[in-house]
Amino acid sequence: MATTMHVPFVLLLCLLCQLGILGFPVSQPPQESLTCGYKSCHATKPGMLNVHLVPHTHDDVGWLKTVDQYFYGDRNHIQHAGVQYILDSVVDQLLKNPDRRFIYVETAFFYRWWKQQSEDVQKTVKQLVNQGRLEFVNGGWCMSDEATTHYSAVIDQMTIGLRFLNDTFGHCGRPRVAWHIDPFGHAREHASMFAQMGYDGFFFGRLDYQDRDHRRAAREQEMLWRASESLTPPVADLFTGILPNGYNPPEGFCWDQLCDDPPIRDDPDLEDYNVDDVVIRFLKIALEQAKVYKTNHIIMTMGSDFQYENANLWYKNLDKLIRYVNQKQGDGSSVNVLYSTPSCYLQEIHRANLTWTVKEDDFFPYADAAHDLWTGYFTSRPALKRYERLSNSYLQTCNQMEVLGGPKSRKGLFGAGDSETLKKAMAVAQHHDAVSGTEKQHVANDYAKGLAKGWAHCQVLVSNALAALSGSSSPRVYCENLNISVCPLTETSNKFSVNVYNPLARPVSWPVRLPVNGTAYSVTDSDGKAVDSQVVPVSQATAALRRDRGYAANELLFQVQAPSLGYSTYSVSLLQTMPPPASPLTRAPRTIQNKFVKVTFDPDTGLLSSLSNLETQQTVRLSQNFYWYNASDGNNNDSNQMSGAYIFRPNSSTPFIISKTAKIETIQNAVVQEVRQWFSPWISQVVRLYADSRALELEWTVGPVPVGDDLGKEVITRLDTSIKSSGIFYTDSNGREVLQRRKDYRPTWNLKQSEPIAGNYYPINSRAYIKDNRDQLTVVTDRSQGGGSIQDGSLEIMLHRRLLYDDVRGVGEPLNETSDLYPEGLVVRGRLLLLLSPPAVAADTHRPLAQGVVLQPLITFTDGKLPPNTRLQFSGLQAMLPPAVHLLTLSQWDQDSVLLRLEHQYEAKESKEHSAPVTVNIQKIFSTLDVLGVSEMNLSANQWKDEMTRLDWKAESGKKPLPKTKGDPSVWEVTLKPMEIRTFLLRVRQS
Repeated sequence: MATTMHVPFVLLLCLLCQLGILGFPVSQPPQESLTCGYKSCHATKPGMLNVHLVPHTHDDVGWLKTVDQYFYGDRNHIQHAGVQYILDSVVDQLLKNPDRRFIYVETAFFYRWWKQQSEDVQKTVKQLVNQGRLEFVNGGWCMSDEATTHYSAVIDQMTIGLRFLNDTFGHCGRPRVAWHIDPFGHAREHASMFAQMGYDGFFFGRLDYQDRDHRRAAREQEMLWRASESLTPPVADLFTGILPNGYNPPEGFCWDQLCDDPPIRDDPDLEDYNVDDVVIRFLKIALEQAKVYKTNHIIMTMGSDFQYENANLWYKNLDKLIRYVNQKQGDGSSVNVLYSTPSCYLQEIHRANLTWTVKEDDFFPYADAAHDLWTGYFTSRPALKRYERLSNSYLQTCNQMEVLGGPKSRKGLFGAGDSETLKKAMAVAQHHDAVSGTEKQHVANDYAKGLAKGWAHCQVLVSNALAALSGSSSPRVYCENLNISVCPLTETSNKFSVNVYNPLARPVSWPVRLPVNGTAYSVTDSDGKAVDSQVVPVSQATAALRRDRGYAANELLFQVQAPSLGYSTYSVSLLQTMPPPASPLTRAPRTIQNKFVKVTFDPDTGLLSSLSNLETQQTVRLSQNFYWYNASDGNNNDSNQMSGAYIFRPNSSTPFIISKTAKIETIQNAVVQEVRQWFSPWISQVVRLYADSRALELEWTVGPVPVGDDLGKEVITRLDTSIKSSGIFYTDSNGREVLQRRKDYRPTWNLKQSEPIAGNYYPINSRAYIKDNRDQLTVVTDRSQGGGSIQDGSLEIMLHRRLLYDDVRGVGEPLNETSDLYPEGLVVRGRLLLLLSPPAVAADTHRPLAQGVVLQPLITFTDGKLPPNTRLQFSGLQAMLPPAVHLLTLSQWDQDSVLLRLEHQYEAKESKEHSAPVTVNIQKIFSTLDVLGVSEMNLSANQWKDEMTRLDWKAESGKKPLPKTKGDPSVWEVTLKPMEIRTFLLRVRQS
């Protein structure tokens, strides 16, 4: 933490505050009137059972209704819910009794409500927050899903939610507790992120029913989650508690307007007086709950979905409950009831000074009954899952271009653009009923519309930034359907340029495929050198898929090179009177290969038969095909559970094969070799190998899934190999650290497996692999999907789901996706990338490959010839960052400051070459920015790193956590250890 003028750090902080560079209160000293946080907690009674009542509402950021409909209380025939009325009512009721407490979670809703309030109401709410009577927990824009989200998008959505709370309420708005009461299983990487964001604890409601039974019996419903194998404890340690009733009140004690439980009738002169009955029932529930927890404190959630719209009903009865239960202490009762919050409960648990069992794996998969595995949503709505992943990539590019292009990017030649619209749309999309695919269809459409609107705003910003950086005022054209060979400009233009922006901090090589109608083209790079290109005919599958949206007969293929955090420009010109491209061969080749990879095919079936790594002289048998599981319709003998948006329940352990043979077309040229396979009218694939690629690409197209036979279908692809995997495979956690999965096994309890397929499915966010001592086959995915290793040497991934029944988990409609363009059923296209490597060095290739799929280049076009003196190549970095370092975030924070996150992308001991600490000089990273000052933040950028304090917890081993170290603020050198993310606020000047 220094400047080029060596201004002392304290003076620098003062200067930053005076200049308004920092967009949130900086280490605001507590004032006497501020009694928020742990200081606001009601006193408890030693020697008694203290029951912490937590009034709360759970407000889904879209589910059965859209975000707008939920906020305004529209379309209540679908679900009665109006968030604006909840907040109105709660604030009014909190003012009537200073003992009352309330927690709020979803900043997306609170932000909307806050903007509509008068200054007087805002002042009142700030007073409630400062007194700890209204407390924020979690505090992200939404309560994110944990299975199908990528860690970079989760960090972003938490950052914008927490920043708003910080800007608005100062340190009293900073949550101390993470609160994921509804997500359907819990990821280790989420716990790691929460710990690094400064949370003291984490509470959730859902876990496997067998796990819950085991933990109740062992009194292990609260634990220390050690959420990283690489980060030194306690960096990723997080106290974690399982709530006793999910997130609902105890049975018989729901007093919302939507509930039917009787109110407390406390007039003794009336015939229906029920205070004694209420007290007796409550004491029985409290004492039973206390038997399965370790301290003399228990927590009860008093609220549920969209409750407290008439908060008076709740609070009037809770006031009475507290008064009458506590009156029994005079008769010898040992139960004390109080209004509380999760953080106040956590404080008392911490004061108990106990040791806690350590959890090192995760909480997947989740089942709420023997045949009810919530593993279907790992794949549900695969098109939306891909759109969300693409939008994340586009947002990172948009953020970077806003910084690199300077002020002209926001308001320039092409108008006013912004990144905020896409930031908020992406944040909403992380919700546990959004990217998870567990929402109604009209809500899924609304999420997609929000992302599309964000794209449009970012396109203006990117056009402005490229104009500023290149010096060209030529309009930019965006083609968002290149995956189905649709781009009106390239289809019609005889001369155009292609700009390829690379958001990674290392150079990339990327294959470009453009729809064209010419038969030969000249392609030159930024230096005017010719680039090898080929024209191939558009496949029959692509032509059928795009329907009438495009009419290109051919595709132009060439490889581009893009510099670190920068762009390259390629010029394309039509060559006249050239012969048409060669027609594909209609037979399977024996092999396709380049200098790195060799693939063989069975000439009789047209299917893959082996995969070889030519560099390491490895070969494995590899067959790949497509299958479908018959989705249960509820008529099975052992259970009436159906497959639906949440639940995967095949009615047999044996999937149906689509076809034992494939119809083949083969194309081989200097740029690409591809084998086009047709398995049925609704499943096709291209096996593709580019000239300089170490990965084999499988581009699959599935749909419309036929349901004329009245059978819902769960479509998978399965890779069967000669690898001796011994019932073990590996998946990533939210795109970061990898966890081992073992068939029919859970690390923390003795599993009774009742669903041999669904019970062995796990979320695959970016990659999965199987291995033995010699070979590792890694599969990199282009979106979140579910998968498993049901047989040794096998890896299966679910690609698409089309179901005819609802699974009775609330969504109320079958997962049967159609659209105006595809009324007969949605068609989905995607890619799997296969890598064969020795296990010891596999991470050296699959980690950067997975990052390259997550953050793929953005391609834009300009028609005609570019103006003279256009800057054809640009890099925002002075030099490439070390291979172990990933530039996770570069985003405008305020007018003269940017947010930077640097990440060590390897685990400890994962790579002989890259799993060592690495040092970067922050002042020497960027080519267009002078870094004048740097301050380190916590992961969510809502607190200075050196001021972040967390509660210490004793692990069962009895080992004390290592002391916290304080970094030297006088140097620019930043050292990153394996799996470490470091977040900085930089004061910058455009150079």
